[in-house]
Amino acid sequence: MTTKTTPTKSTKKKTAAKRTAKNTSAKPPAKKTAAPRGAKVAKKTPVKKAPAKRKPGALDSAARVLVETRQPMTSRELVEAMATKGYWKSPAGKTPHATLYAAIIREIATKGKDARFIKTERGRFALAR
Repeated sequence: MTTKTTPTKSTKKKTAAKRTAKNTSAKPPAKKTAAPRGAKVAKKTPVKKAPAKRKPGALDSAARVLVETRQPMTSRELVEAMATKGYWKSPAGKTPHATLYAAIIREIATKGKDARFIKTERGRFALAR
C-alpha cells in the first residue's frame, strides 16, 4: 500500500516560487484598442486586378478554322491550320491532333444536337449548321 504524504512547508514554498517565476517571465497580454462606440472603422479593400484576356482554346480555334475553310477537315489538318494562322499552338504536347480529336468527339457526345461540330466521315469534322 502506498501512503499519501502531506506537503511540507519547504515544498509549498518551492511550488509557490515556480508559479511566480512563470508569471514574471511571461509578458503581460497586450490590450486591444477598440474604437469608440458608433465610430466607423475603415476596412481594407483588396485591390482588384484587371481580368486577363483568355486565349482561345483548341476547340474554339478549330471552330474558327472550320468557319473560314467551309470544308470538313481531319484533326491533323485542323492543328496545322490553327498553328499557321496563329490561332492556337500546342503547349509542347506530342499528340495535339489526338487531343483535339478526343475533345471534338466528347463535345459531340455530351452536347448532341447543340454541338458545334459534326462528324462527316471517318476522321473528318465539319461545322454543324
